[in-house]
Amino acid sequence: MLSTIDDATLMKVASALGEDEAIRLIEHLKSIDETTDDEIANKTAIRLNNVRKILYKLYDHSLVSLRRTRDPKTGWFIFHWKLQPDQLEGFILSQKRRVLEKLCVRLEYEKNHDFYFCNSADCKRIPFEEAVEQVFHCNTCDKPLAHCENEHMINKLAEKVEILRKELGE
Repeated sequence: MLSTIDDATLMKVASALGEDEAIRLIEHLKSIDETTDDEIANKTAIRLNNVRKILYKLYDHSLVSLRRTRDPKTGWFIFHWKLQPDQLEGFILSQKRRVLEKLCVRLEYEKNHDFYFCNSADCKRIPFEEAVEQVFHCNTCDKPLAHCENEHMINKLAEKVEILRKELGE
């Protein structure tokens, strides 16, 4: 049904969305055309509540589709689930766009701020404005703060932004 590359990528996405149980759920969905959440729970030994949580996460990202019918005896809805591996590429692209947006915000922050640091492993660097408020002494260890060069961070972020833009064709 799926190529090995798509299958490996699908498993990574499943793992990110629901760990081992999501992987078992996806493995089951790959082997059939359409099924109900009850059938998935019975076949995979995953609690029904967890099956539904994972399915709704996958549904939110369009990785599974849903068809509902009404049970003629009870009148309750029955949800039939189907894997949509063709939507995997769109999901990955949207995630990359989201990451790109966050990286761009972080890059601008790094470019527009000077940072100070006390050189203690347990402490974090702080922007100039906070350093001034603290009279250039660390809040955590009370050591004096020194200017911290962030050119390396800026270069790494810019590199990652460029890679993602190329992947997205921007």
